[in-house]
Amino acid sequence: MNKPIPFTPKQIQNLVRQYPTPFYIYHEQGIRNSVRALYKNFSWNKGFKEYFPIKAIPNPEIINILKEEGCNVDCCSVPELMVAEGVGLTGESVMLTSNDTGQEEFKKARQMEAIINLDDPNHLLYLENLAGLPEVLCLRYNPGPTRNNGLITWEHLVEDKFGMRKDQLFETYKQALKKGIKRFGLHMMIMSNDLNADHFIDTVKLCFDIAVELRKTTGINLEFIDMGGGIGIPYRPYQKPINLEDVAGKIHNIYEKLVSGGDMAQCKLFMEGGRFVTGQHGYLVTTVRHIKESYKRFAGLDASMADLMRPGMYGSYHHISVLGKESGGLKEIYDVVGSLCENNDKFAINRKLPVLNPGDIVVIHDVGAYGRSKVFDFNGKLRPAEFLLQTDGLFRQIRRAEEPEDYFKTILDWEVKDEKLINRI
Repeated sequence: MNKPIPFTPKQIQNLVRQYPTPFYIYHEQGIRNSVRALYKNFSWNKGFKEYFPIKAIPNPEIINILKEEGCNVDCCSVPELMVAEGVGLTGESVMLTSNDTGQEEFKKARQMEAIINLDDPNHLLYLENLAGLPEVLCLRYNPGPTRNNGLITWEHLVEDKFGMRKDQLFETYKQALKKGIKRFGLHMMIMSNDLNADHFIDTVKLCFDIAVELRKTTGINLEFIDMGGGIGIPYRPYQKPINLEDVAGKIHNIYEKLVSGGDMAQCKLFMEGGRFVTGQHGYLVTTVRHIKESYKRFAGLDASMADLMRPGMYGSYHHISVLGKESGGLKEIYDVVGSLCENNDKFAINRKLPVLNPGDIVVIHDVGAYGRSKVFDFNGKLRPAEFLLQTDGLFRQIRRAEEPEDYFKTILDWEVKDEKLINRI
């Protein structure tokens, strides 16, 4: 079963003649369509905003496209805050959501007047002493092993390093209120890549329950609720995407009942959907180097786990297409591997594919979120280039591939000259 590709083999062959594989391609129209679907289905909430997590794909060109579509951004570090600033997003268009946060992150966020999302009760005083308290403050909630509607138990959350217990959450709101803060938000992110719509709906319901209780016990009316992300994408060809219209409709019904009943005040809803927005619209293009026959049949690519860590790190499935052989049938079983000195450097294990030969161009699907952003340089691997397939059908390079000079540039007193590493001293 094939998955669609927004480009032709001829287009990629032309690109490969100019730029060596591996490289990433992002489909601009697909990204725009995903954002538009979010805004369309949550249009009933007048303050709805997508706070796209820059960590999913930290390229300013992509962030600028998302800005054009009305997105704000969620940041975790100073460089991510700089990306936001670089495309003209400042103030409450930016949220700092981090953990074990350092002083530089807090200082930069305060300078930009960004929304700060605290992960730890101790950070309230730390932030106050370091950079002063902001006008608006968000707190991150970890519900722990909470059973919601008798259906879902999040037992694993006691192991998570993120967020506050309920008692800590309420106490921090009270302390912040005493310190003069009057505008508040709530954030909860307890899912990841989940295709069960009920899980996301129940997560939002938990946030609403907190909003109701907070109003009754402290008088605080939340200005916004950040519902987090976690909505999955169909990595496997037979999987069905979440019905976003149905999800948004059910959340709307719950929200309206609470607001109309006087239990909860009107508030803006935010979402932090990284994978949902860009995940399906990224492709890793790579070339078969060797076919090795050992105890198994291995297809060795010029890409490796250093270019895409999800399969090796998590055992994640990513669909693989072989350009020009889509209709040739699945005839052989391969482990599809890279060249790292690690045995988990595998994109697929026992995968049925068309007969592969050295030189075949392979496309790895659904790498538009947490793909290029997680590359690393083990074994001296150089980070790959990124291309944007624009709405006009043309490719544009938006990040060049690294060269050996980049690998050595942070080493003091050494430089690459005439393809040799020499000591400058």
